[in-house]
Amino acid sequence: MTTPSRIAVDAMGGDGGIAVMLAGVAAARRRYEGIHFYLVGDEAQIREGLATHPNLTAASEIVHAPDVIRSDEKPSQAIRRARTTSMGIAIDLVKQGKAGAAVSSGNTGALMAMSKLSLRTMKGIDRPALAALMPSLGETDTVMLDLGANTEVDARNLVQFAVMGAAYARTALDLERPRVSLLNIGTEEMKGTENIREAAAALREAGHLRLDFRGFIEGNKLSRGETDVIVCDGFSGNIALKTVEGTARFVADLLRRAFANSIRSKIGFLISKPATELLRHHLDPNNHNGAVFLGLNGIVVKSHGSANETGVATAIGFAAKMLRDDLIRRIAEDLGHIEAKAA
Repeated sequence: MTTPSRIAVDAMGGDGGIAVMLAGVAAARRRYEGIHFYLVGDEAQIREGLATHPNLTAASEIVHAPDVIRSDEKPSQAIRRARTTSMGIAIDLVKQGKAGAAVSSGNTGALMAMSKLSLRTMKGIDRPALAALMPSLGETDTVMLDLGANTEVDARNLVQFAVMGAAYARTALDLERPRVSLLNIGTEEMKGTENIREAAAALREAGHLRLDFRGFIEGNKLSRGETDVIVCDGFSGNIALKTVEGTARFVADLLRRAFANSIRSKIGFLISKPATELLRHHLDPNNHNGAVFLGLNGIVVKSHGSANETGVATAIGFAAKMLRDDLIRRIAEDLGHIEAKAA
């Protein structure tokens, strides 16, 4: 990175507490150059934690927040306490322009509500969407959105999600013209709801956009690497993502049991260890951690609540890359193409 990126980190969010968050920030500091951090949370606890991470002292600034958003707190309640909480203050630093991005492992609903209220949606976007990277058999990961921000959407929303997802894929995956598909119950043109079919028709006519629309994709092809961006409503996306994560854990646990079953299987494990380690690394959610709210006037990244320090560092790395590659500008340019075409 040639210019410093300023990232506000909600140091109090996440299941592991401040210790895991600071360890993740310290790992990100070692892994990525040129990042300055705003560490938002209880000042006394942060100072105590920094004693074990001296590499952060010169690259961070503590911003005191007296309150924390609880994991079970309703978004409507969290919004009323935004100004005093670590999550709310981290987002406000982005709004003020002091930080380019905010990263939190806290309450997803509260983070979405606060981010939307504070940063507002971009011109040309009706609803922001939650996007993340999923491992695939292709040369790169696959972008999927929406993953839970909007349970009900119309055709216009799906087209906007496709535009934002393609811009994110060009940034996160370094793809010039990402392949985009709509999640559906079949690949035939007559399959799916009216909204999905209308969105598909609009995307087929969108040759002016920097994306390659590939039609529909079914759930059994999510990880095949046949497309770069998978677009769906938040209800379907959230279920699909958790199903993929659950399947990955199932496969890992099944292999663990199989290799521990007998002396012969233990010997087999030793022989196949390089392959199983590659599988473990590929399926580890911490190596893909970090979902971004696309469509806002600022970058907000949601780290998984159970993420370890590697996962937190990965989420911070995504935020830094989006800042470096100017994701907001790229999305705005693509939305401008839609408006120009409509005019």
